[in-house]
Amino acid sequence: MSNRRKFIQQLAWGSAGFLAAQYPGSIYAKDNFVQIRILHTNDMHCHIEPFPESDSQNGGKGGMTRLSGIIEKIRMENPNTFLFDAGDMFQGTPYFNYYKGELVLKIMSKMGYDAGTIGNHEFDNGLEGIKEALPFVGFPILSGNYDFSDTILNGSFLTHKTFVKEGIKIGLYALGIELDGLVAKKNFQETRYLNPVKTAQKMELFLKEEKKCDLVICLSHLGLEYQEKKVSDRILASETRCTDLIIGGHTHTFLNDAIRTKNADGKPVIINQVGFGALLLGQIDFVFDRDKKIKMAVSSSRKNG
Repeated sequence: MSNRRKFIQQLAWGSAGFLAAQYPGSIYAKDNFVQIRILHTNDMHCHIEPFPESDSQNGGKGGMTRLSGIIEKIRMENPNTFLFDAGDMFQGTPYFNYYKGELVLKIMSKMGYDAGTIGNHEFDNGLEGIKEALPFVGFPILSGNYDFSDTILNGSFLTHKTFVKEGIKIGLYALGIELDGLVAKKNFQETRYLNPVKTAQKMELFLKEEKKCDLVICLSHLGLEYQEKKVSDRILASETRCTDLIIGGHTHTFLNDAIRTKNADGKPVIINQVGFGALLLGQIDFVFDRDKKIKMAVSSSRKNG
């Protein structure tokens, strides 16, 4: 119990420490509070089934089919649950070699994803490969800083998405990593890369001020951090003002505990990433009071196998 309280205090927002002490274990049931649960994945790379038993590190673990059962149970616990993905759904197993993006998107749709974004590996079969897969997706895919205006994907993606649960409005936007030097030019063609920090600043202000969102989330395929001067989730967090949560991908970073850091105004922002291959399921619980103010944010990751 002491470890749990310590963890809550580390990730607390506002008067969260007081609330945890007053209502240990039962805060979410109080009529004065609303809990919004965010589940998330990244870099699943077509790991539909668990890793083969012959895998020395991850044998019998991970996989989307096993993960779907965990997600179903969590939704039964809390109907105010969202499921998001931070990109690189494609590539990685023979399922992609044979079915391209069709099968993974069909399965993710069945799993009930609320939204996702694209990573660099979505471009592995070119823009045509993305376009051919899109009819099989049953959830919105967001892309904020890839300009597809002069390509066959023009108009294929949303720049933002909003959701409402129990009066709490959630705003979502997405960012991708620079493709030049990472993806063959023939695979992204005339796609233009927009500055992710400037895009984020524009989108978060729009969602907060114009859309009146109570919680602003970024789906990021930028990577957690780099030694060189390259835009990452950590840099993004430090240069934004309205983003509450950055769900990351690309660097395959296993964060058992989310990172709590400060934004440009010195206010808290959470960054989380859960490795690859559906080995972990990220979970962030936000607790709002009836004035729609965040009172607590608690992070946990659930192992898949």
